Amino acid sequence: MKNSLWLEGVSDAVGFVGGALLGYWIGRLLGLDIFSSGYTNASIGGILLVGLGGGIGLQVARRWRAKQATNTKE
Repeated sequence: MKNSLWLEGVSDAVGFVGGALLGYWIGRLLGLDIFSSGYTNASIGGILLVGLGGGIGLQVARRWRAKQATNTKE
């Protein structure tokens, strides 16, 4: 039980951070800087990509965990 909670937390964190970083770098490639001064359209677009990337990465991690759980039951 304790090990599965640890695996859940770590996989969620890795998925979220990995997705957020991927969103950040995609934004940088598109010229969207989340660290620019003020709330320009470019910074808001970059923030949006980081948030979407983090959410998608979290969902990918959860689906991976669910797939692993069904593979071990077989």
